[in-house]
Amino acid sequence: MRGAKKKGSERSVTVAAFLDAGKTSFGMELVSGKAGLQKQILEPAVNRPGLALAGFFHYFAFRRIQVLGHAEHAYLFSLDEVQRANRLAAVFERHVPCVVVTRKRRVLPEICRLGDEFQIPVLRCPAVTGHFINKATVLMEDLSAPRMSLQGTMVEIYGIGVLLTGPAGTGKSETALALVKRGHCLVSDDVANLRLENSGAIIATAPDAIKYHMEVRGLGIIHVPSLFGVTSVQSSKRLNMIVHLERPAAERIDPGSRKEGVISVLGKDVTRVVIPVAPGRDTAALVEVAALNFKLKVLGHDAAKEFDERLIANISERSGHE
Repeated sequence: MRGAKKKGSERSVTVAAFLDAGKTSFGMELVSGKAGLQKQILEPAVNRPGLALAGFFHYFAFRRIQVLGHAEHAYLFSLDEVQRANRLAAVFERHVPCVVVTRKRRVLPEICRLGDEFQIPVLRCPAVTGHFINKATVLMEDLSAPRMSLQGTMVEIYGIGVLLTGPAGTGKSETALALVKRGHCLVSDDVANLRLENSGAIIATAPDAIKYHMEVRGLGIIHVPSLFGVTSVQSSKRLNMIVHLERPAAERIDPGSRKEGVISVLGKDVTRVVIPVAPGRDTAALVEVAALNFKLKVLGHDAAKEFDERLIANISERSGHE
């Protein structure tokens, strides 16, 4: 589990990735065009090619998943075999990423043949067209969302998502374990997978291989919910702040050495607090207070700012009396 490295990229979605996710989400299956499964889906939206089947391609969204539902089939069956084959071929000739037939309809032989000919996957789904479009849009947004991994331990403290970072040996896992014992939740230990949603929220999850587990020096691997109950873990949490643990340069810790700023994560500014760690310090309590202080700021109360303003007011008042 140790030694995970930072990496970041925008996810490009292949038809194969969409199919794999769709098998679980809504029972999607491959019918033909297997050779084109590595095609890229360039736009996450879904398109119903009604106008294209009628011969109008001026605004045809060929970069999107093409969906053939009840209306499209009704139109195709209104054509004779030659017209139907020509209209379908005109759509496939635009090199669309894939075609999805909904309602688990029997896929027309012409569509199967064109899928193999143009190496365009033809998929079938049992869902009603409207439901499929809604689910597929959400699925594509999730698959195409920018992602990265950060080394650190993700916890939830009083509803605030906190990522603990810092060099090896600064006690990130031990601090998280102490927080879990206090009733807070573990999201991921050692490394967190981050995903940027359309809303601008950064969502943290654990890699499947280490989900709900922690590695604690001297103890090894532990399964958190088995020890502390199912309420001690969460599968995902919004990232609100980063707490960076570091060893102070000098032996003596300056009481005012707590530093706060922002750091860019997936193009978004995230509050970052630096806390020095040393023997005898209750790091878990400090992290807990940092999360509470962040929550207070969200509610409009900045303790440091209010203290400075009060101090300046007192100084000004004394100066006026002299």
